[in-house]
Amino acid sequence: MKSLSSVERMTKHGIHPTATRILVLDEMLKEQRPISLSELEEQLDTVDKSTVFRALTLFLKHHLIHAIEDGSGALKYEVCEGEDYCDDMHTHFYCEICHQTFCLKDVPVPIIQIPEGFEMHFVNYMIKGICKNCSINHRIHENI
Repeated sequence: MKSLSSVERMTKHGIHPTATRILVLDEMLKEQRPISLSELEEQLDTVDKSTVFRALTLFLKHHLIHAIEDGSGALKYEVCEGEDYCDDMHTHFYCEICHQTFCLKDVPVPIIQIPEGFEMHFVNYMIKGICKNCSINHRIHENI
């Protein structure tokens, strides 16, 4: 099954595609990981910063993307996996060295019981440590 283009994704979520919105979404899809506003602004340096922020706000409102709090002090944004819905019920990993956040879609979120009367809508399951690349680089530098 072919994945939808940025224009098709936006249209499906009720968002009018503009050139800038397409640039923002294409960059997010290219990254294939949660990305912060400042990272997006840096990568899209020809686009006005407030325009990038407005695009993200619109994408969030229409459930095209979701936001993740990874403890770094900056929200990270990720394109929703489902084309018709936004399911963020997967594990994330925050690297304490490179400060990138990764999706670990094959690592299930533990099932938790919440008190009666509470209704769960979202789980932010964050693991913190050192990612594979930083771990390899750290070992290489130790052996020098």
